[in-house]
Amino acid sequence: MPERAPVTRDQWAARIAALDAPRRATRARKPPITVERIVEAAFGLVAAEGYDALTMRRVATALETGPASLYAHVRDKAELDDLLIGELCAQVTLPEADPVRWREQFLDVCRQLRDQYLRYPGISGAALSTAPHGLDALRLNEGLLAILLAGGVAPRSAAWAIDAAFLYVGAYSLEASLRRHADASTDQRLLDRDEVVARFRMLPADRFPNVVAHADELAAGEGHERFDFTLELLLAGLDR
Repeated sequence: MPERAPVTRDQWAARIAALDAPRRATRARKPPITVERIVEAAFGLVAAEGYDALTMRRVATALETGPASLYAHVRDKAELDDLLIGELCAQVTLPEADPVRWREQFLDVCRQLRDQYLRYPGISGAALSTAPHGLDALRLNEGLLAILLAGGVAPRSAAWAIDAAFLYVGAYSLEASLRRHADASTDQRLLDRDEVVARFRMLPADRFPNVVAHADELAAGEGHERFDFTLELLLAGLDR
């Protein structure tokens, strides 16, 4: 065997200096694609750009993968929508049905769902396009049904009232999201209340007598006052 050449002093010094040099970082492994990560990425996309921006391809891009990787966990966009609505429904707290406080409890559940929808602009459109059928959404249906039955509401009236309430909460939240988006846009800024009232009063009174006379009432309402008014009106009309 040929003899190996001895290490020179300079080579030896280089080896010693290399002891303090940072080792090359090993390439971090990507975390595996899961349903939870897909849902989290979808929520992030909706929060940043609105529900209209949500596509399977955009979610895949956010996760630095291809759409095919997503389809192994989520069948299609409709299933993703159902997962998102189910996750929001899971955040709603249901009370133990109280025959005395049933109206207040019903309103509180609807307000919670509204607030969840408003966290993600336009996401309630997913609930309006198709009825959510996941267990978390069904849990809300069960809870509201228990509340109305405890209040003495007839079963069919209770079922129809819950359906109407879900539709209203979804539509109200969607409109609020659209208004918020338009108000944030420089070219779509909405008219404020004073301007709306002023324009109503500019109308010819002979053609629009009631609009002109009640302009203030037509534009009235702070915060979610109209939301509460509509649901209270729904509950007041139920047979008990």
